[in-house]
Amino acid sequence: MEFPDYATLACAMARPHVLQATLNRPEVMNALNTQMGHDLLDLWTRLTEDPGDVRCVVLTGAGERAFCAGGDLKERNGMSNDQWRRQHELFERAYARLIDLPVPVIAAVNGAAYAGGFELALACDFIHAAETARFALTEATLGIMPGCGGTQNLPRAIGERRAREMIMTGRPCTARQAYEWGAVNCLVEPGRLLEEALDTAATIAGNAPLSVRQVKKSIRYGMQMELQTALRFEVEAYNHLIHTADRAEGVLAFNEKRKPRFQGQ
Repeated sequence: MEFPDYATLACAMARPHVLQATLNRPEVMNALNTQMGHDLLDLWTRLTEDPGDVRCVVLTGAGERAFCAGGDLKERNGMSNDQWRRQHELFERAYARLIDLPVPVIAAVNGAAYAGGFELALACDFIHAAETARFALTEATLGIMPGCGGTQNLPRAIGERRAREMIMTGRPCTARQAYEWGAVNCLVEPGRLLEEALDTAATIAGNAPLSVRQVKKSIRYGMQMELQTALRFEVEAYNHLIHTADRAEGVLAFNEKRKPRFQGQ
């Protein structure tokens, strides 16, 4: 699959069926500016409309200092209220498209993930982090508040009381704390982070892509329902897979003691 030559993102197929998307503004700690908002929205939209060969995405940041430091405050300095609101609406659309993306996304957090950068990681399916990474939602220290899912996704990840303290104080936590609280799935030595995240992505990409998408949908929407409704939703998602060629291939490969050749059909 080919991608545009984005101004703020570097996109490449790093493994079979695995896309590596890199936030590529290392000179400003990969801060989110308007162009990055447009680039992210375009990428997630393309993958939603036609993922092609992509079955899993690893999202990371360029350089060693930061995954993403949040909004670019130098660009925002001097913005009118209307300009600020329009930019934030662009970010909102990009984050919403990421959250609803059918293809799973792993955040490989290689450094600081602050404010909108932490919200971006939280919008992914799960997070792998370097042991040196740090996380914070610092918006309250700037006279604003998290506005791209932070007040909703963080409490769901680490619990309401810890999230209240983090967001209200703006204080950062270490990667170890984020792991122990449940926001991060695993900690990795900095030099091994990307390779480990790509290995996990390759494992996911090796599974039946339609199954993975239905799993993501069932968890995403089922968690917002009461249990009995969620269980019925899960069964409906399951039933969509019964008549697929991949379901037949998976059973046949098991009985023939070979690796299945899933086609996403």
